[in-house]
Amino acid sequence: MADRYSQLNGAFYGPAIPPTTEQRRSSYHNDRSCCGSLFSIFWKIVVALAILFAIIIVIFYLIVQPRAFKFYVTKAQLTQFDYTNNTLHYNMVLNFTARNPNKKLGIYYDDVEARAFYEGSRFAIVDVITFKNSFRQDKKRSDPMSGVFIGQQFLMLNNDQVSEFNKDTILGVYDIRVKLYFRIRFKLGDSISSNYKPKVKCDISIPLNSSNATVIFNRIVPNKCRVEL
Repeated sequence: MADRYSQLNGAFYGPAIPPTTEQRRSSYHNDRSCCGSLFSIFWKIVVALAILFAIIIVIFYLIVQPRAFKFYVTKAQLTQFDYTNNTLHYNMVLNFTARNPNKKLGIYYDDVEARAFYEGSRFAIVDVITFKNSFRQDKKRSDPMSGVFIGQQFLMLNNDQVSEFNKDTILGVYDIRVKLYFRIRFKLGDSISSNYKPKVKCDISIPLNSSNATVIFNRIVPNKCRVEL
């Protein structure tokens, strides 16, 4: 019996004693302190990574000094622009110049497409003639492109637009917007970036070849286009 009771000596099998209020408060504060420490460490890591990324971007810009490419309309020839029976008959040739002002970045142009608009309505889509419609432009270089717009297009102009067309016909000058769509890649050393899809908008007042305004127009080209990356 003595051995039996001695094995139970020091053991307590009574009901569990609940933690006191002070113990609960201490445990709660410890949990909050632990979570706060983890959040503080996580936030410091995020801030450090953001600063590191910003430093890398600044260093890249200081070394590479990237600049946006430029587009110009260098020549425009309009030999026909007639609107009859809701149909526009047109014959237009545009010459463009693409300029890469960068000292360290080459540019790849792919699938260059030009869309012509009159009074907000599109009347032509053509592939701009480049080297097989895809070419690489070296650093500090300018390259020509050209687009031939010829044909007819059904075009529903309202009364105000028809009135504007008649005014342009009297003046012999037509306001035409041309948008260029293409894919572009940048080359830095042996590395080539992923594809970007910029837009180029060219607003041109083009005279008919038979009009007296041709002389004035030839004095204002090249016409700089707007580039949107």
